[in-house]
Amino acid sequence: MKRNLFLQLTLILSAGLVSAACMEKNGGSAAKSVPPPAPAQKTSNGEQVMELIINDVKTGDGAEAVTGNTVSVHYTGWLYDPDAADQHGAKFDSSRDRGQPFAFPLGAGRVIQGWDKGVAGMKVGGQRTLIIPPEMGYGARGAGGVIPPNATLIFDVELLGTD
Repeated sequence: MKRNLFLQLTLILSAGLVSAACMEKNGGSAAKSVPPPAPAQKTSNGEQVMELIINDVKTGDGAEAVTGNTVSVHYTGWLYDPDAADQHGAKFDSSRDRGQPFAFPLGAGRVIQGWDKGVAGMKVGGQRTLIIPPEMGYGARGAGGVIPPNATLIFDVELLGTD
């Protein structure tokens, strides 16, 4: 019994020493640490952005975009900034600036979820502002070095056409 207890204590002590050695070798942590997620982004009134927010700027009078259609849009993408007057932070992409509309099959998962849900129901000629939470955007992975992990995004979208 004493021998069994001695072996258990020896194993526990050895594991502790190995763990401590690993921590010292890695600068104080037993494994490489992953940076914590960005703090939840909040609206200007302090509420956390948890779901897709759709603001119709102009209602179109053309055909309605429905799942299965290929839609053509102009868009500008911004990082969300709750402290900015219009909540638009740094611009990261714009089809309008390139003079090249963007087409995609609506509801097919070829774009971020916030776009599939946010463009559905628009009418040609309409303009919307989409505020997209990280879970419906690029999430923890971010994108292309210009969209940080866990970023809330704003897109100004104009529906140009639908098939």
